[in-house]
Amino acid sequence: MTARGWALFAAMCVIWGIPYLLIKVAVGGVTPATLVFLRTAVGGLLLLPLALRRGSLRALGPSWRVIAVYTVIEVALPWWLLSDAERRLSSSLSGLLVAAVPLTGVVIARLAGDHDRVDARRLFGLFVGLAGVAVLLGFDVGSGDIGAVAEVGLVTVGYAAGPLLIARKLSALPADGVVTASLILAAAAYAPLSLTQMPAALPSARVLAAISALAVVCTAVAFLVFFALIAEVGPLRATVITYVNPAVAVLLGVTILGERFSVGTALGFVLILGGSFLATQRARKPAPASVAPVEAQVVASPALAQPDVMREDPT
Repeated sequence: MTARGWALFAAMCVIWGIPYLLIKVAVGGVTPATLVFLRTAVGGLLLLPLALRRGSLRALGPSWRVIAVYTVIEVALPWWLLSDAERRLSSSLSGLLVAAVPLTGVVIARLAGDHDRVDARRLFGLFVGLAGVAVLLGFDVGSGDIGAVAEVGLVTVGYAAGPLLIARKLSALPADGVVTASLILAAAAYAPLSLTQMPAALPSARVLAAISALAVVCTAVAFLVFFALIAEVGPLRATVITYVNPAVAVLLGVTILGERFSVGTALGFVLILGGSFLATQRARKPAPASVAPVEAQVVASPALAQPDVMREDPT
């Protein structure tokens, strides 16, 4: 890659690795609904002028129902669930659990009718990744946190299903238009509830800084940098940030918030990312004598497919 490509890649690894830390700080002063509203409203308003100037919103009209569904499963619901879960889970553990998105994507794509062959290597990767999740649950999750873990599990489902929906229904639309519209729709949906939950007193400077960074850096700036990264290095290389973000989340949680780093955390981290890597590889091509169907040439995991230019890590 070029020097510019490496710089953009490094920036995205950090930008989408720090939301877990920022969410942990922010929910100490505002409710999850208020946090989602502020993040989506500010992020959407910052991206709106660019989308209007490019005319990216004009093409969205016929697909507004699908965009609304995408907003629910990729932004509105996962961001609330993750914010609520981090009131009980550490930011580093949340980041590691969300790292299972590629594994979830493989399963969802298969259930949705994807015909890419699941060979022994990919099946082994799924079991390795699931073992990593089990290790994390066994070593780092208390009995009182099971509900929070279930919320993060739903987050991984949303983050995995969103790109699949884009691949099948929205891939022809401008990415910046879909992202802007999704953020504004989510903000509008959360506005009534969040206004009733606004804190009586102004939150601390630390909380306000975390909310601002989430909205400006991790949402508006993140998408602009990610689109630039896609243009510079292509969608497949750009998705490698998926495997670096959790490491950033763990590093920040341990060093800044003083979160515990155990042997189980380290082992779960290696197993989840290693399993994700194996599970999302293309199936080996069949012998030249046979002709594979077109569907078999598509990567099963949406985390590694072309429409991932729309994928938000989340968070």
